[in-house]
Amino acid sequence: MRNEKPSLSAMLADNLAKQIKEGLLRAGDKLPSIREYAEANGCSKNTVIGAFDTLTANGLIEPRRGAGFFVSSVAGPQQQDEDAPTLDRAMDYVWLMREQLQSKPDFLNVGEGFPPVEWLEETRLDHFHQRVVRTGVASLFRYGTRFGYLPLRQHLQQKLAGYEIEAAPSQIVLTHGANQAMDMVVRYFVRPGDTVLVDDPGYYALFGKLKLSGANVVGVPRGVDGPDIGALEEHLKTHRPRLFFTQSVGHNPTATDISAAKAHRILQLAEAYDLIVVENDALADLKPRSATRICALDQLRRTIYVGSFSKSVSAALRVGFLACHADLASDLADVKMLTHVSSSEYCERTLDAIVSDGHFLRHTNRLQDRLKRATAAGVEVLARCGATIYKVSDQSLYLWARLPGCDDSIAFAREMMDRHVILAPGTIFSPHPNSVSPWFRFNVGYLGDPRFEKAMERFSARGN
Repeated sequence: MRNEKPSLSAMLADNLAKQIKEGLLRAGDKLPSIREYAEANGCSKNTVIGAFDTLTANGLIEPRRGAGFFVSSVAGPQQQDEDAPTLDRAMDYVWLMREQLQSKPDFLNVGEGFPPVEWLEETRLDHFHQRVVRTGVASLFRYGTRFGYLPLRQHLQQKLAGYEIEAAPSQIVLTHGANQAMDMVVRYFVRPGDTVLVDDPGYYALFGKLKLSGANVVGVPRGVDGPDIGALEEHLKTHRPRLFFTQSVGHNPTATDISAAKAHRILQLAEAYDLIVVENDALADLKPRSATRICALDQLRRTIYVGSFSKSVSAALRVGFLACHADLASDLADVKMLTHVSSSEYCERTLDAIVSDGHFLRHTNRLQDRLKRATAAGVEVLARCGATIYKVSDQSLYLWARLPGCDDSIAFAREMMDRHVILAPGTIFSPHPNSVSPWFRFNVGYLGDPRFEKAMERFSARGN
């Protein structure tokens, strides 16, 4: 056991060094505190101290008395290539994550990734603490198992069955949210130089993970009914990738759902080209169970299902999961042990108490009804602003739209920030950070705030 901490410390130092050398962390950037970094990575403070000591010795970071640790002024990318980030700090891959994690009461975040807090408050997390303590007080003081809390995995077995996906508890691994699930898959399969296919536009945080792994990230254009099959097949012939990350239902950011025909064709191509499809279903609780899912057609043979409760219960609990065939699940559980030891059994027990309660089904039904109303209202707001919506959905947390007279979403987002409105520019959702996009992701839960239309008034003549 004494050899684990140096190994984990070295891994943390290596990950931070990659972020610095590839420009994701830049000269002068302040690092999270030792305590914050330890909590975020599920490790001890001493482990983080060891990592910071290594980075300091290598000249990549520097301590400042009373202020913390900062990226050294001499650190950073040694050369600029076509994949190096060229956007300023406010608009790189990390920008949207930073904005979501900061509390700015005087800003309206129309680009927010989560439902409004008031939509989720009725789950009343505080009501379940005593139940967790009564049934498993040891979970407050110890690591959990590598697969995660068994009763919750059994409930997830039932949840997946509702989507017509058969998965035994031995095929389900609990994680620190969907992001850790994807990170575990990347660590297991991807080596520097490997080509990985992703939705374009798609999930920006995934692009960052793949970039840190040294992958060659290739985008598959997203149509109104799913990935472009012609482009997918061409990439498979050219690059022979092992993985394709996609989101079939309530796609982030385009709000599109995959058609059954495209789902079937993707599985045919996966069989022909030995491809594994990683299906991110983080918005499952916000969409109908009847929606087409690739994993339901494949039954986890060539697919990995990634799920989360961040959008329906709480992002603060950090509970997600993945499901796949049993041998791979065991291997990925080992990856989880090496990188984070375990996920939080306390959080998993809390979530199990919530989803075991009949109230949770009523909560998700109300959440979907609320989302339908907000989606319809959001469509009307964007119509009044003269926006063009990529695909009008009856029920989606996001709308993907372009505004009249706006060809550069980055530049427009900067202007709107001056008016205390945060947008999610389309460029951030592209695997090619140097691209220019006229599109934005809008969260329907915030479009109804009058501050958005008021901020848009001064730009209403742009398209005339």
